[in-house]
Amino acid sequence: MAEKKSILNALSGNTVSPPPIWMMRQAGRYLPEYKATRAEAGDFLSLCYNSDLATEVTLQPIRRYGFDAAILFADILLIPQALGQKLWFVTGEGPRLEPIELRKDYEALKNGGEVHDHLAPIYRTVGNLGSQLPEETTLIGFAGAPWTVATYMFAGRGTPDQGPAHAMKTKDIGLFRAVIDRVTWATIEYLNRQIDAGAEVVKIFDSWAGSLSGDDFEAYCIDPIKEIIKGVKAKHPDTPVIAFPRGAGERYRGFHAATGADCVALDDGVTPEWAAEHVQPGGCVQGNLKSSHMVTGGQPLIDETRRIVEAFSHGPHIFNLGHGITPDADPENVQLMIDTVRGG
Repeated sequence: MAEKKSILNALSGNTVSPPPIWMMRQAGRYLPEYKATRAEAGDFLSLCYNSDLATEVTLQPIRRYGFDAAILFADILLIPQALGQKLWFVTGEGPRLEPIELRKDYEALKNGGEVHDHLAPIYRTVGNLGSQLPEETTLIGFAGAPWTVATYMFAGRGTPDQGPAHAMKTKDIGLFRAVIDRVTWATIEYLNRQIDAGAEVVKIFDSWAGSLSGDDFEAYCIDPIKEIIKGVKAKHPDTPVIAFPRGAGERYRGFHAATGADCVALDDGVTPEWAAEHVQPGGCVQGNLKSSHMVTGGQPLIDETRRIVEAFSHGPHIFNLGHGITPDADPENVQLMIDTVRGG
């Protein structure tokens, strides 16, 4: 089966032409069919935990566009919720959690099988998808990286500079590291269960890696991701892992070797030419079209898509955006991007 799946071929280190393609947040608010299904679910978290509806929204972009991969519909903050932290979403504003501010807040977190009990609907969604996706479509599971997840756990919400997490690192390094370690453990468990249920690839999203500097980048981005990949590979040695340290800049160089990732996903803060020279020699790369092209479209979209395909054409590459597609994207521009990648 693997030879039929172009993404698995690229993740094995092979150059595939045209490159396989999928898109971060490809199941989401830019699609009218997604909006209808979310309305049926009632709210975002209900959609995540309704296995039938989560399966449906994961399949929608596959039916519409024929992407080479489907990515599980879920959210990175399901892990802190499974650990016992209260989570809710405010319409138009995003997630909210009861922040971890004191040692007692950490000590209330769970560390046993009840985490899996909470996440059981997610594993059912993965199982559903394994039986419903086209045979040529790869199923990707995912989780947030410990640093990124912890920034929400300490702040209780998204912040522009991840200030509360940085402050906790200074105020109580023991508590800070304990939270990172607990999320690392839970993430290994979570990803292994996704693979058990049928995920063929897993991806680790470190969306706020760019706010770490100096030794902190190695300690709280590289080291936890390395530990997660080690934990996944110990049980599933043949399952590829994609890592996305968004905002890493020059630190993308050497990230494959430092973490054990089979593929490094790139944001649009580095040029494809630079990444082809400095990152792609380490293994497969994914990326890195600006998400704004999905809004504006036109010849600039075509030109930049061709530039990226050409830059990465001499090594393993999965075409993707440099970040998730935005709600104001035009679905027709997505089709134009796909046609350009596949048609030249």
